[in-house]
Amino acid sequence: MTSVAGKHALVTGGGSGVGRAIALALAEAGVSVTICGRRIEPLQAVAGGHPDIHAMAGDVTDQASMDRLYEEAEAARGPIDIVVANAGIASSAPAAKTRLDDWQRMLDVNLTGAFLTVKPALAGMLERKAGRIVFVASVAGLKGYGYVAPYVASKHGVIGLMRALAVEFAKSSITVNAVCPGFVETEMLAESVARIVEKTGRSEEEARASLKAVNPQGRFIQPEEVAAAVLWLCSPGAASITGQAISVSGGETW
Repeated sequence: MTSVAGKHALVTGGGSGVGRAIALALAEAGVSVTICGRRIEPLQAVAGGHPDIHAMAGDVTDQASMDRLYEEAEAARGPIDIVVANAGIASSAPAAKTRLDDWQRMLDVNLTGAFLTVKPALAGMLERKAGRIVFVASVAGLKGYGYVAPYVASKHGVIGLMRALAVEFAKSSITVNAVCPGFVETEMLAESVARIVEKTGRSEEEARASLKAVNPQGRFIQPEEVAAAVLWLCSPGAASITGQAISVSGGETW
C-alpha cells in the first residue's frame, strides 16, 4: 500500500466504535485527522490517544455546523483530502409501529448527514482534482432486514449517493466508495443486544449468538477490520476503485 502520510482527513462519529478505529488507523499511517461529533468529551478522549488526531464538535444534520467545521479544520490543518462519513444511528421497531419522527431522524442522520458531511469538500477536491470519499454504510445498504426499515432505507440511500458521486467525479481523480460492515463489536452492537434482551427475554449470550449467526464466519467484525478497508480505499493504490460498496461481513453479502 502506498503511503497516505501528509494528508488531512475528516472522520465523523470519531468518538467511538468504527469511527474511533478509522481515526486511529489513519493517524498511525501519518494522516492528520479531524474527528467530529456532537459530544466533545469522547472526541477529546480519542484525540488524547494520538497527537495527529484533533477533536472538534459538529452536527452532521446541520449544514451551518459542517460548513463551520470545515472552515476551522482547514484553517488549522490545510485542505481536507479524505472524508470518511461514518456518523450514524440505529433503532428497531416493527414497520407498522414506526413513528414518522423516528423515520425522519434516521434519514436526517444517516443519509442527509452523510451528504452534508461530504458536500463542503467537493469544490476543493474538484479544484485540486484529487480526493478520497468513503461512506461507512452497512450490509443493510445491500439487503433487507426486518424491524429496521428506516435504517435499511437510509443505508440504501447512502449507497445510492455514493454511486451517484462516483460517476459524477470519476474524471476528476476523486474516488467515492462505501464500506458495508456486518455486525461490528462496538457500543452500537451492545445497544442492539440490550434491545433484543429487553424485547424477547433472551439472555445476553443468546442475543449475541443470534447476531453472530448472521455472519457465515460465525463471529462479529472487529472495528479495526473496517478501518483497514477504509485505509486501503484512501491510499493511492486504490486509485482505480470507485463506485464500490465493499462488504465487510464475513461473506453475508457480496
